Amino acid sequence: MEQDFILQHFRDTDALLEGHFVLSSGLHSGSYLQCAKALEFPYDASNYGHAIAATVVEHMRAEGLKPETVKTVAAPAIGGLVIGYEVAKALNLRFIWTERKEGVMKLRRGFEITQGEKILVVEDVITTGGSVRECVEVLKMHGADVMSGASIVDRSGGAAEIGVPRVALVEMDVPSYEPSACPLCEQGIEAVKPGSRHT
Repeated sequence: MEQDFILQHFRDTDALLEGHFVLSSGLHSGSYLQCAKALEFPYDASNYGHAIAATVVEHMRAEGLKPETVKTVAAPAIGGLVIGYEVAKALNLRFIWTERKEGVMKLRRGFEITQGEKILVVEDVITTGGSVRECVEVLKMHGADVMSGASIVDRSGGAAEIGVPRVALVEMDVPSYEPSACPLCEQGIEAVKPGSRHT
């Protein structure tokens, strides 16, 4: 999938918004990506899942890794659930997820990981990489060999670290600010909280 096509689809589905937003990380930004809107229709979610799967396989082979050794796709809830499932479906692999309980990322719901199990971690949007990094750490604590990460959008311009190599269908360099240093706040523009943790 071409980057311009994806961004236009995000605009068409109101998944890419402009204004003044409080991100789930607490940072402020002039742009907000709500992938849930872009994935409302199963056809679109399936297309993104297949595109990520193909991109990951190509990247892993280019790095000398064997994508066929990956046994599981995992995602951090809640943002990564739909796209993670679609990537797993495209690769015909099992799908599991991590989720926060009392603010701490955990592996729950009876999911089990065998020692050395090779896993791909998928997220919808990466901003700071925090949720994906927590997911990777939890999986490793349970014995996983996390081989790669992937997302539809990387809005850090490649700067976010998740602890493993990663790819994205779209890479953007969208500034985000600490609230105390936000130029939009200085202009008196009201900040809204559109993320899943707030609405």
